Amino acid sequence: MGKDRRRFVTTSGQDIERVYGPERTPDPGVLGEPGEFPYTRGVYSDMYRGRLWTMRQYAGFGTAQETNARYRYLLEAGQTGLSVAFDLPTQMGYDSDAEMARGEVGRVGVAIDSLEDMRTLLDGIPLDEVSVSMTINATAPILLALYVALGDERGVPRDRLAGTVQNDILKEYIARGTYIYPVEPSLRLVTDTFAFCAQQVPRWNTISISGYHIREAGATAAQEIAFTFANALEYVERARSAGLAVDDFAPRLSFFFAAHSDLFEEAAKFRAARRLWARLMTERYGATGASARLRFHTQTGGVTLTAQQPLSNVVRVTVQALAAVLGGTQSLHTNAYDEALALPTPESAKLALRTQQVLAHESGAAWTVDPLGGSYYVESLTDSLEAAAREYLDQVDEQGGAARSIVFFQEEIHQAAYEHQKAVERGERVIVGVNAHREREDGLRIEQPDYASLEAGQRERLTDLRDRRDGAAVADSLEAVRSAARGGDNLLLPMIEAVKAMATLGEISDVLRQEWGEYRGT
Repeated sequence: MGKDRRRFVTTSGQDIERVYGPERTPDPGVLGEPGEFPYTRGVYSDMYRGRLWTMRQYAGFGTAQETNARYRYLLEAGQTGLSVAFDLPTQMGYDSDAEMARGEVGRVGVAIDSLEDMRTLLDGIPLDEVSVSMTINATAPILLALYVALGDERGVPRDRLAGTVQNDILKEYIARGTYIYPVEPSLRLVTDTFAFCAQQVPRWNTISISGYHIREAGATAAQEIAFTFANALEYVERARSAGLAVDDFAPRLSFFFAAHSDLFEEAAKFRAARRLWARLMTERYGATGASARLRFHTQTGGVTLTAQQPLSNVVRVTVQALAAVLGGTQSLHTNAYDEALALPTPESAKLALRTQQVLAHESGAAWTVDPLGGSYYVESLTDSLEAAAREYLDQVDEQGGAARSIVFFQEEIHQAAYEHQKAVERGERVIVGVNAHREREDGLRIEQPDYASLEAGQRERLTDLRDRRDGAAVADSLEAVRSAARGGDNLLLPMIEAVKAMATLGEISDVLRQEWGEYRGT
């Protein structure tokens, strides 16, 4: 038998050895116990034996009414939390009748312009029982204001509201692009949200610091950890500069990671991330307990889905979801197999949820804590990923932190994406159905919504709202937002009053545009 000359390597460039032995056994002090520092083995002592991860399927499309129907469908199918996808105009601070919104209303998420839309979106959903995650960044404080206003309207005490706003603006400049304002005022919105929730909405996760979108842009697993934590440390520094104590906000920090198809590297990534975050928070801020505990949501990899042979995506998603569970996630979204082609159908969305339920109840992966702990291979990967992430963090520190390292992040991600694509084209990275095992096939036929009619209906409802509301009250409320933007008052308070007066998301965003300007890139 000739020697195999192929090179086996992880996405982060780590050579994989033929076999791993006892010398890889971790020191017990490094490994730790589940629920104890440095949390390598999990943030809770019993993990899924005590409570399963939250099955939080991400959904949102068209109008609030249609999205509400999908939420009810998923809750009836056994989903345990909601995750809201917003359309691009909502993410970018434009109302559905704005010129910039034409052709984009409701296309990649739900259109939310006003408190009336939020009422419809969450109609029949008990806000004091179901936690709601909102993937929103530049306009995160406005969406949170709408949510709090709806809770007030329903008589739900603010301390009973539970959920998350993504609110991670730095990764928008780095990888995703749905930013509005310049960096500094955008960071002020982040810390205003921290402060408001610490005082009034204590169960709310004030930020979900996202490695997912960094990974989607082409980053490696090590870069995903490092750049996510670099952003997180910037937010911690900004919050401390605004006068907040670490223990007042750090326990409500949450994170959002991707799960790709390299089963063991991905599981090791989550273990390494927990350990590294605990060490960083302890070393830099003396944090302990909940302030050093990494809690995160995971989504299976959107960029790994293929339009070719889409049913194969069911297998990819299962492997990725298993990696997230073996790695100890607190919350999980599994992609539908048809998402590379169109919005998921109800049937494919249910199958994605069923994937999680089978893993939870039939696979045995949830029956013991950290089932891969002590694996020579996984422990080696955990160590190497933590070390690689620290090297990147040292480079970010040398540049003065994440806010000053945006170009560095972009260049590193672009290079990693380029190297990955070259490996795929050379056949070194096999993608079934794309560069191997290809075949002619009839594509899935998926009926698309009538987006033109959806947009027209949303614009009509918005016009009707403008005709019915008290224009003077709206003007006064927007002036209060302007005053807070010019001064140093927390912006969440006037925003809540503005949305209660039926000011729209676009109108509030425009006030901030007028005061702060817009980010034009580097």
